[in-house]
Amino acid sequence: MPAKRARAKPQWRCPECGHRFVTPNLAHSCGRYRLAAHFAGRPRELRRAFDRLVAVAREWGPVTVYAQKTRIVLQARVRFAGVTVRKDRLDAHLWLRRRAEHPLLGRVESLGRLGHICHFSLRQAADVDADLRDLVREAYAVNR
Repeated sequence: MPAKRARAKPQWRCPECGHRFVTPNLAHSCGRYRLAAHFAGRPRELRRAFDRLVAVAREWGPVTVYAQKTRIVLQARVRFAGVTVRKDRLDAHLWLRRRAEHPLLGRVESLGRLGHICHFSLRQAADVDADLRDLVREAYAVNR
């Protein structure tokens, strides 16, 4: 007989901003922000790079994109990726179970047994290459 998969608990919804989280009262920048505001006055290529990153993430399943005060979050069940739009680049990060290797990898933050936050600097859509695509898939799998 196959093992039963545990059914995921329903997500908590913030009554103020409507964002959903795996646990009640999880820290977040509670508010409603426009995605377009993050890209105002920035090169179009940064928006194309962001859109490519989101498209790659959605290859693996549903993804919600939340614009927050200082960053943009990609979330399936949990927040598995984020982007801060800078003047000339995207500071993107992925939550991975292991330390990644990639030419665009900058710093890595250790979360102990929870894994690592791997930071990447993206300047164009082509930066989201096959290897980064595989890392996005791994980050998406953190939701499982």
